[in-house]
Amino acid sequence: MRIVVTGSSSGIGLALCEYLVTAGHEVWGLARSDQKRLSLSANPHFQHSRCDVADWSQVAAAAREIAINWQNLDALVTAAGTQGVIGRTLELDPQQWSDTVRTNLDGTFHAIRALYPLLARAQRRAKIVCFSGGGATKARPNFSAYAAAKTAIVRLVETVAEEERGSALDINAIAPGAIATRMTDEVLAIGPGAAGTSEYTAALKQKEAGLAPLHKALALVEWLLSPQSDGVAGRLLSAPWDPWPDLARHAAELAASEIYTLRRILPAERGADW
Repeated sequence: MRIVVTGSSSGIGLALCEYLVTAGHEVWGLARSDQKRLSLSANPHFQHSRCDVADWSQVAAAAREIAINWQNLDALVTAAGTQGVIGRTLELDPQQWSDTVRTNLDGTFHAIRALYPLLARAQRRAKIVCFSGGGATKARPNFSAYAAAKTAIVRLVETVAEEERGSALDINAIAPGAIATRMTDEVLAIGPGAAGTSEYTAALKQKEAGLAPLHKALALVEWLLSPQSDGVAGRLLSAPWDPWPDLARHAAELAASEIYTLRRILPAERGADW
């Protein structure tokens, strides 16, 4: 497969590129940081462009560069993201809050929009996998910008899936789980005062576990890129908790349901009579 991965210079994005290249795929990485010094850059199956996904003009230019080399694209994985500004929402700097949302949400949309023409030429079902994460399904105190953007990514995925229903495109979001990355170090550096005691304690546990839980996230991405997931679209799947390997046989049921989606809960659904 020919796959574009955003956020390819570090963290989960870099690990994913290494995983996919090792599996025999052709991978094109997009990241703000210089990737020339990565050991992966010596691999003939890995190419890269330097761009800020929050800047549409840079992403569009990268897409044109990719199109010169590849006539089509099989899959896109939007792993680029930033934890951004942390702290009590009503005291945060508005520009920093906006920048955090733009990098995560706009960066995801920009990649999808810029690369869709190449995905539309895929010789099999095209696949898009977007990274959601902490705060998308419940309130996350002190991380409002990150959480708001990750929630919006899920709704973006659901909307595109609905718009493209019937086309040869599957788009889904994943929650990778608690994995030690640069974001973990940021929480530890800022301390429990700004991040909150629960977040700080969780970060300590993530640091201790290291990259051990990463294999589940990589395996979920691989499954979503494969024909095994054909027809599964518009879902938010948790890498460590959901029984995603068995979902293929429930694709038709999923398409007709609200399972693994973000929805409002009514009192009657919880047995209340008000």
